[in-house]
Amino acid sequence: MFDVATLVLFISTSIILIIIPGPDLVFTITQGMTNGRRAGITTAMGLSLGNIVHTLAAALGLSLIIKTSVVAFTIFKSLGAIYLFYLAFKAIKHRKELININSPKNNDSKGLFLRGLLMNILNPKVAIFYLTFLPQFVNYKSANVPLQMCILGLIFIILTAIVFSLLGYFSGIFRDRLLKKPRFSEYMNITAAVIFIGLGVKLITTKI
Repeated sequence: MFDVATLVLFISTSIILIIIPGPDLVFTITQGMTNGRRAGITTAMGLSLGNIVHTLAAALGLSLIIKTSVVAFTIFKSLGAIYLFYLAFKAIKHRKELININSPKNNDSKGLFLRGLLMNILNPKVAIFYLTFLPQFVNYKSANVPLQMCILGLIFIILTAIVFSLLGYFSGIFRDRLLKKPRFSEYMNITAAVIFIGLGVKLITTKI
């Protein structure tokens, strides 16, 4: 279903995208810093599990697009590529902006988990990202495209849970990186822009 090269590329790209400073990562770090390591890990679990909804939606959506027509798929990948180029533009434009990492106290583990879960599920940007990111690593010559999407989504969820949990646990280290070394965030955003451009080109050249 997947060759080794595709899986290695998917996993390495996923890890880089996961650690790029964004709302979810910053929220995880702030909870770890202000409310303790347990709070950071709990938040990470909520944010990670929210991706299950997006994985299933992306798998169903891609399946319907492919079944509709080649024209529909062409429109889909063109719009998806434009969105990825837009993300690259934003990453470059805002690469030097300082990150606000302040957070109010909140020691309710259940509340943090649910907040993280809802933050992810209700974020339309995450849904669009899933629908543009996962399809690029699908083998369209093989059967069970939705199953492939679900497997890729599961891998991404596991990676997110591991990375975010580590960030939540060692939040002090990453907080210093983000605040005391602003160029770290700048470099990560530039890296993100390069990846988004690459993904956009890859998506627009994908054939079924």
